[in-house]
Amino acid sequence: MSEPLAKRAYTQIIEMIFSGELKVGDALQEAKLGEQLDMSRTPVREAIDRIKVEGLAVKSGRFLRVRLLTAGEVEEIFLLRRELEVYSARMALKLPKEQIETMRTRIERLLQAGPAIAEEHWQVDEAFHGILTASTHNQTLISTVNDLRLRTCIFDHTRVRGRFLKGNQEHLRILDALLAEREDQVMALMAEHIDNAKNAILERLAGFEASGSLS
Repeated sequence: MSEPLAKRAYTQIIEMIFSGELKVGDALQEAKLGEQLDMSRTPVREAIDRIKVEGLAVKSGRFLRVRLLTAGEVEEIFLLRRELEVYSARMALKLPKEQIETMRTRIERLLQAGPAIAEEHWQVDEAFHGILTASTHNQTLISTVNDLRLRTCIFDHTRVRGRFLKGNQEHLRILDALLAEREDQVMALMAEHIDNAKNAILERLAGFEASGSLS
């Protein structure tokens, strides 16, 4: 997914799923999608591979077909994330304050720039969760959290209303608690952050079931 065309193909196919243009059960055919997107098969194939990894496509017959995460799958993902990331947040109390302050400044700049810069938002979000999991020095935990986050990364701030502001504000409160070395507060705030993200996604999925699209 390093090529710009593959990234564009991924974004456009995801939009087709979220808008209802591609419905649950529809086949993700490289040739057909390539024609629709005016691209060759290669970037479309790479995009479909990523979509499969994220759980939005499943093999059925000759084709991969559109599917959505179920509410049960979301619950399972966030159950694990809650346990692992609350632990990570507690371990992050050992981080140098300069590193925490640098992360805080980066989030404040993102809030000033606004939600339009989607790529920067994803990078900052990755960095925030990354410094916390890295503080555990547990490679299995780090890779597990990364994999779990990938499973729901399609539900970013552009598709879950209100999460840009709320999510970043929650990040700042967690960092402030880390700076103040308040262990109980750090853990409670991280648990709340994970629960809020989960509930926002579940609400969006419920909206899809009611309307037939996620737009």
